[in-house]
Amino acid sequence: MPFTRIILRQGYSDAQITQISDILQQSLEAEFAVPAGDRFQIFETLPAGQRVFDRHYQSGGRSDNFIQFHILAGKPRSHEQKQNLCGALCERLHATLDIHQDDVMVMIQFNTADDWSFSGGRMLR
Repeated sequence: MPFTRIILRQGYSDAQITQISDILQQSLEAEFAVPAGDRFQIFETLPAGQRVFDRHYQSGGRSDNFIQFHILAGKPRSHEQKQNLCGALCERLHATLDIHQDDVMVMIQFNTADDWSFSGGRMLR
């Protein structure tokens, strides 16, 4: 039950955003044990002045194509699962959309099923 907020530059087409969404979902299902159809994503496209980031911190160099993925997941994953997710996501984005791997930042945060209400005010247990 991950929820992902994706922040990227303005200028991506609807088709490209769909591709990014699909690549993220494929990576989550294959590497993070996410069930098919469990897709909750928000895309935020921001102008350059509203995206402030260091182009070199812990990276070989970021371009204006820098994308941030903030993943909130309802159960912990192993270090290996997190590493595999990040690697697969970077590889697929590069192969499909030519987004350089240095332009992909992933932040993963966990909580519990008790912290989610999917609808109707009912808490998930």
